[in-house]
Amino acid sequence: MNSVESLVAQIQGLSGNIGELTQLRNYLKQSDDLLRTESTRLAPLLTELDPSIHSLGYLYILEACTSTPISKDQSNELVLSVARFINVCSTEQIRLAPDRFVSICRRLKEQVMLLEDPVRGVAPLLTAIRKLQLSTEQLTTLHPDFLLLCLLSKCYKPGLSVLEDDVFEVEQPRDLFLYCYYGGMICIGQKQFRKALELLHNVVTAPMPIISAIAVEAYKKYILVSLIHLGQFATSFPKYTSSAAQRNLKNFSPPYLELVNSYSTGRVSELENCVLANRDKFESDKNLGLVKQVVSSMYKRNIQRLTQTYLTLSLQDIANTVQLNSPKEAEMHVLQMIQEGDIYATINQKDGMVRFLEDPEQYKTCEMIEHLDFSIQRIMMLSKKLTNMNEIMSCDSSYLGKVGRERQRFDFDDFDTVPSKFNI
Repeated sequence: MNSVESLVAQIQGLSGNIGELTQLRNYLKQSDDLLRTESTRLAPLLTELDPSIHSLGYLYILEACTSTPISKDQSNELVLSVARFINVCSTEQIRLAPDRFVSICRRLKEQVMLLEDPVRGVAPLLTAIRKLQLSTEQLTTLHPDFLLLCLLSKCYKPGLSVLEDDVFEVEQPRDLFLYCYYGGMICIGQKQFRKALELLHNVVTAPMPIISAIAVEAYKKYILVSLIHLGQFATSFPKYTSSAAQRNLKNFSPPYLELVNSYSTGRVSELENCVLANRDKFESDKNLGLVKQVVSSMYKRNIQRLTQTYLTLSLQDIANTVQLNSPKEAEMHVLQMIQEGDIYATINQKDGMVRFLEDPEQYKTCEMIEHLDFSIQRIMMLSKKLTNMNEIMSCDSSYLGKVGRERQRFDFDDFDTVPSKFNI
């Protein structure tokens, strides 16, 4: 029996219980050189294995088979094979070799992008994430790859389902940066601007020793989404933002900060001039679509300001005040804002008058009570989680050592600043 046949026999014989699987994993690690040298001859062996029963061995052989460059014609078959394996493989077994599993999933991602058909990778990668995760609170290294495929294929709903999970466990900082950046873009695509702001804020304020390209691009989109959703942007950073971000992010974003200044005037003409002057930059950053939404949002903000002053107003007066071309255009803006819940108003089409109303929500419906109860339960869960994390950190030796060293440094500095009359 040659070495390759022996390998298959070992896989078939040691895929029973967890003790045998650990022995099989060690055997497969020792056979790594054999798998690499015989990679071109391994594909037929997969037919002798059941991917749902012999998942660990199947994974090692499949990963070795796909390690060599393949043609575009072979890509389709590879995508089918890997997707089939991901769907049926044993969760218990693939977790014994998570790096191999991630490697094979990334090859799937690369091949669907090569085929220019990213949607084929969305469902398999979502399944792979769920099989890798010990809980939904864990951010895996496959999350950014999955969200990228959702973006490229404009398949946003699966991405949103993952973004609903609260993340508390992160292994690699880069994974968190990409997860939040791609997630923010998906939320922008679905016009869920509040969630997009939250994700982009995480990128901008996350600890970073040096500035990254991801943070720069996130900051630009963060500015635009803030203007669209909030109608303003605070140029000062929160105290917990890294010094690298505070020093450098603004230097990479002058056209966007200029847009903030123009927006704050409330004059549409000035904002449009700013957009025209920086159009090439916005277009090269692929943010021109968002910039156009910023301009559109200014009309909305100006109409909202009118509700604070007037009870009734004609469509012609609204058009003149907010610099729209006609009463018809003003009517369209008002109707859209009513539909989206931005204002409460009625339009009398006979005389062209708009009557602004108070918020009708009385906070006593069953739906609102359920919403409030859900929010309270979520806050209680987060509070408990933060308490647990604080307890874990307070017992972490590396954290305590760092805090102790910093405390000694600050105590020494404080001693140096004591007035000389107290010095011995």
